[in-house]
Amino acid sequence: MAKSDDTREDPGPSVKDHDTYEALRDKGYSKEKSARIANAQANPDMDPSEKGGKAPPYEAWTAAELYERAQELDISGRSEMTKEELIEALRG
Repeated sequence: MAKSDDTREDPGPSVKDHDTYEALRDKGYSKEKSARIANAQANPDMDPSEKGGKAPPYEAWTAAELYERAQELDISGRSEMTKEELIEALRG
């Protein structure tokens, strides 16, 4: 069930596109992921809907590189994860 505008929690000034943020939250996305997507869509220098980034797929990364990326994103439990689990968490 969608929330009315009166009951929505203000995500704060760091979110640049509130409508996209709320739509993603209503679909069940986490606050962090919703904010990242909303901000990417609000940035004219980014095109988040364009496929095909320049980075190699996670499968080509070392476990240490995956761990470092998980650390940047503050993924909990990362120190106990296997390479495959890190990949799944980073994609989640």
